[in-house]
Amino acid sequence: MKNSAPIFGLLLLLLCVRPAGAQTPEAVADRADSSAAAPPVAAPTPASFLARADSLRHAYAFARAVEACGEGLALRPDSLTEQALSEEKMLAQNGLNMLGYCSQPVVVARERFSLEDFFLYYPLEDRAWHPLPNALDSLSRGFPWAMYIPRKADELYYSAWDEDGIRNLYHSVWRDSVWAVPALLGEHLTSDDDEIFPMVSPDGRSLYFASSGLYGMGGYDLYVSRWNSSTHQWDVPVNLGFPYSSPYDDFLFVNTADGRHSIFASNRECSRDSVWVYVLEYDSMPVRKALEEGDPVRNLARLLPAGSASSPAAPALVPENQDIRRYMDKMALVRSLRDAIYDQGKSIDALRARLAQAPESARADIAADIVRQEAALPVLQDSLSAAVSALQAIEMEFLTSGVVIDPEQVEKEADREEAAPAYHFERRTLGPALRMKVLRPKPVFDYSFKILPQGRFAEDNTLPSGLVYQIQILSSSSKVTVGQLKGLSPVFQRMSPSLRYTCTVGIFRTYDDVLAHLNKVKKAGFRSAFIVAWMDGESVTVAKARELEQTVRYSYQIRIAPEAPLTESEIITIHALTRSDLSRSQENGQPVYFLGPYDDRVEADRLLSSLKAAGISGASLERR
Repeated sequence: MKNSAPIFGLLLLLLCVRPAGAQTPEAVADRADSSAAAPPVAAPTPASFLARADSLRHAYAFARAVEACGEGLALRPDSLTEQALSEEKMLAQNGLNMLGYCSQPVVVARERFSLEDFFLYYPLEDRAWHPLPNALDSLSRGFPWAMYIPRKADELYYSAWDEDGIRNLYHSVWRDSVWAVPALLGEHLTSDDDEIFPMVSPDGRSLYFASSGLYGMGGYDLYVSRWNSSTHQWDVPVNLGFPYSSPYDDFLFVNTADGRHSIFASNRECSRDSVWVYVLEYDSMPVRKALEEGDPVRNLARLLPAGSASSPAAPALVPENQDIRRYMDKMALVRSLRDAIYDQGKSIDALRARLAQAPESARADIAADIVRQEAALPVLQDSLSAAVSALQAIEMEFLTSGVVIDPEQVEKEADREEAAPAYHFERRTLGPALRMKVLRPKPVFDYSFKILPQGRFAEDNTLPSGLVYQIQILSSSSKVTVGQLKGLSPVFQRMSPSLRYTCTVGIFRTYDDVLAHLNKVKKAGFRSAFIVAWMDGESVTVAKARELEQTVRYSYQIRIAPEAPLTESEIITIHALTRSDLSRSQENGQPVYFLGPYDDRVEADRLLSSLKAAGISGASLERR
């Protein structure tokens, strides 16, 4: 039966994937083998072994790719080639490991589409793909991008470039009239390379995405992370494994809302400007088995639909006979009637939505359509009841005559027979340019010691509580300018009792830390710089500070006292900003939450600023 629940909280950012060319694995393997068999024209080099290993890996010959990398490393290459060989060897070894746990998905259909609009052929909400740029990502390279944002979404999951040019996964929630400050999803879902195409399952418990930086066999691999209701975080992602992931680029994995299919795209075996979109039977508990390298692996990687000319016929799940056929036919009737009732309900809902916005001249015709379709529902429901009764009667016949059947297997067989020839790709319409209001985090001044192209004065000259060391750089009768700082940051400028401007730099919590930075300050041009110390904002001698350092230890916690209990979306936002435990208490009958403790005041201050920027009200810092 179809699942009528809408897909909420989904946002996909399209980007240019890495082209693989129109080379088939067989052609790549032949080229690698013939290259190895041809008489050498020159002594082999580490670079030639690297090229051969890459070709073998893309031909799914992982063991030979590992060997080629080993031979290249044995020649003691330069550091860059050694690193490339090591990485190539790791990818090939990962591929070899994954062959021990291969899924055997039933392929319903596949079709090649242009890289520019393949996403419009997914069975997702119409006009929900919106072109970029927009408020979430203003960058554009290579070909038109789009974001998938369902009309009633109250959560967004999307991919965007960070300041270092790496794609990360972000999350935002709807707050009355504005989207909250986007937050990174978490440490486990971030690598030193790109993460793209996040898609949340219809039940909201699984997050699918592609990554080129996590454990994989090369290119973009597919991953799933499960929602942990205890920690309110996404768990460590798991590679979907072969053949979903391959040495090529595999991305944009979704499970359809009706629970029938899994769909993803890949640029394996296609030209640079196109991708395959594969439709598979949904399998909640796939059976995995080991495969030997060679034709079985390459054939599985092609993901040909069952029954196609190049695909072996899938074995029947149940033995065929007249009684079973009668049972399957009746089951197919039950399923088709359920689907018809589902489709009729969706059609009525769509008509009601049109009626609410239609001009007065069209309302009568739409209302008449609604009445006509509603009148047809009882007929369909009666037919369904009769079909279910007939199905149960057949089951009783089987039970009386001693025939044992597995309804789940029969239903899967019926699914396969029904879905294989019936799936059709339909093109959705691209939605309009998107206008959305997204909160931005307020810039937080960085109080960590730095030497920059241009020095910076501290935004606030108030020193944090507790024991603090600084480096005094100069004292002047006139106010010091930025040009005199020689790139140091943060510099605190105060008026001394003798009416002179004194400048100190940095916030250091230990004597060893400040001492390690003293020479850096002197080399920057302040040869007379020296260490000073403060305790709760009051000047103390360095000797006294070092004594206190051995006895005084402060810790800090963040107290959140909202006017109302934190909502689930606010809790998710907090967990996205910190891995610290969030504890709850009661004060005067009102909920109070605590984060921490933190030994580092600077760390606690930064988190407090991030919480306030994310719209978490009632947050303050306490010393323990």
